[in-house]
Amino acid sequence: MRAFNLSGRGIVLKTLIGIFIAWSFLACSKTESASERRENSNANQANENAPVTITVDKSVGREIPAFVQATGSLIADETSDIAPKAAGKVVNVSANVGQFVRQGSVIARIDDKDAQLRLAEAQAGVTQAIAGVRQAEARLGLSPNGTFNATAIPEVRAANASYEQTVAELRQAEANEKRYRELVETGDVSLVVYEQYRTQRDTARARLNAAKQALEAASNAARQNNQAIKSAQAAVEASRTQVGTAEQAVADTIIRAPFSGFISNRPVAVGEYVTSATPVATLLRVNPIKLQIQVAEADVPFISIGRGISIEVDAYKDRKFSGTVTAVNPAIDPTSRAAVVEAAIENGDNALRSGMFATVRINREGGSSGVFVPKTAVFNDESTQSYRVFVIQENVAKLRVVQLGTEENEFVQIINGVNPDEIVATSNLAQLYEGAKVAF
Repeated sequence: MRAFNLSGRGIVLKTLIGIFIAWSFLACSKTESASERRENSNANQANENAPVTITVDKSVGREIPAFVQATGSLIADETSDIAPKAAGKVVNVSANVGQFVRQGSVIARIDDKDAQLRLAEAQAGVTQAIAGVRQAEARLGLSPNGTFNATAIPEVRAANASYEQTVAELRQAEANEKRYRELVETGDVSLVVYEQYRTQRDTARARLNAAKQALEAASNAARQNNQAIKSAQAAVEASRTQVGTAEQAVADTIIRAPFSGFISNRPVAVGEYVTSATPVATLLRVNPIKLQIQVAEADVPFISIGRGISIEVDAYKDRKFSGTVTAVNPAIDPTSRAAVVEAAIENGDNALRSGMFATVRINREGGSSGVFVPKTAVFNDESTQSYRVFVIQENVAKLRVVQLGTEENEFVQIINGVNPDEIVATSNLAQLYEGAKVAF
């Protein structure tokens, strides 16, 4: 019985020792867990107190122009169905659909053999007419392109010399007749002798008249020959005109672009016979491109020539194109109660095509002021389905729930919640909250 008691005490003692060891282990574990929790709490508090590094920008107040919303269609500024000036067979086509051609570029050529033959014939006519001029000048003794002077013509000079000689002979005969008449009166010479000198005087007068007529005839002949030169020169000019006509006929066999643009249609091919009524190609001028807009009757008074516009097309949803109003139709369509307004849109990269549908905003008088911030300053909170902007005041973030308005390039309008010239955060927005400290 005693042995049993000793054995029981040993068992109890062992049990108590095991319980003590387990309790000590649990106490240590609880002490360690509390310490870890205190360390984690201190770390979290330190992280919360650390500033968030951000970039900032400033909100901007600006005027928002009023506008008229409308729709329209794009068409080419100019459309030309190019036809040849001369009829003939097409021998070459150098432009294809979709190709851009400069003003004056060759689009097609027509067979020019006949035109070249007519040109050669006209050039030969010029050479022949010039030879006629030289021949007429030679008749008068003139050098090529010499100046006409009647007294310098050999025939006129000879006739003039004969006339002057007869004048001198007449003077001598008249002096002899006078002297012998006086001698007859004094009785120193017989009447028969005097009659001889009187006859000589009358003969000299007749020769003078004949010489005068010969001089006039020579002068008239020279003038006629000079007129022949002028007629020959006129023939030269006429021949040169024929050359010009023939050269134009040759030039008309080359079909050129009347302005710079794109080929939209080319219905002819090499070997076809065309006339001046046959379109060879259709050319479109698309820079600037024309926009025809349907504007409601109530908005027409607010639109004038020179107003700025902006358009959007489905093909380029991320782009806006600008232009100006160029024409306002004075008439209103009685069916649609709308007026057609035309505008010119800059299209240097040919992004806009004829036939595209466009949504249009036309600037009008009036407007309002608005606040704009960079798009990067707006945070889309999907959990609350709201837009947020963080305004920075004394290095502390202030959360503002905002409503968005229109977009302009890299900026967006804030309808309410932000004032002009406030500092807004533009990066790390997901890490910000009301009262967060920031650094920048």
